[in-house]
Amino acid sequence: MFFRKFLAWCIHLYTALGLVAAACSAVLLVHGGEENLRLVIVLMFIAMVIDASDGWFARRARVKEVTPAFDGRRLDDIIDFNTFTTIPLLFIWRSDLLPGDLAYLLFLPLLASAYGFSQTNAKTEDGYFLGFPSYWNVVAFYLFYLHPEPWFSVSIIVLLSLLTFVPAKYLHPSIPGPLSMVSVILGAVWAVVILAIMSGLVDEYSWTIVSLLYPVYYMSASWLVTIRDRKRL
Repeated sequence: MFFRKFLAWCIHLYTALGLVAAACSAVLLVHGGEENLRLVIVLMFIAMVIDASDGWFARRARVKEVTPAFDGRRLDDIIDFNTFTTIPLLFIWRSDLLPGDLAYLLFLPLLASAYGFSQTNAKTEDGYFLGFPSYWNVVAFYLFYLHPEPWFSVSIIVLLSLLTFVPAKYLHPSIPGPLSMVSVILGAVWAVVILAIMSGLVDEYSWTIVSLLYPVYYMSASWLVTIRDRKRL
């Protein structure tokens, strides 16, 4: 029993490392500079890997049974709001990825995420997110490496913010369900490509374009699932 409790708390600590990544990112963003911004990208990636894997560890160790007085999901939500929303949006602002007179638009995804995280049915019973799941870290990554025209960046930010309020289903790769295995495999390939881009092992711009295939698959598959389920009603 002692080992199971020790293991459960180790998993909670693993989850909490995402908060450490967020705190370090905030410090780097305060200091600014190209090198620090690139380090923040790495930290956001690490936080995303932790978030993608800690649920699997928690289910295998049955942490809910072993530590019933501690809500790991609540801890996860607190960390996710920081690593998926506040830090990425601060990063977009600090990187000047939006013109100064349009920076106020970042309040839109901030408030949209607050709405999304606060929904009681943010995660559906059949294993999906409901509404765009606040992947602002991914948005920040692509805006940083691709540097699109301001009008395009604004359009993406506004569109995805609005999609948070649309009750469409989005894949949750770390929860067993339809397309989960395909999503995990493709996500792993995507992660390797992102690592290569961040490490400078490949041409940044070209491979960033190639890596967009996974987000396109993710959004397309999610919308197809939504359309399929609505046709069944």
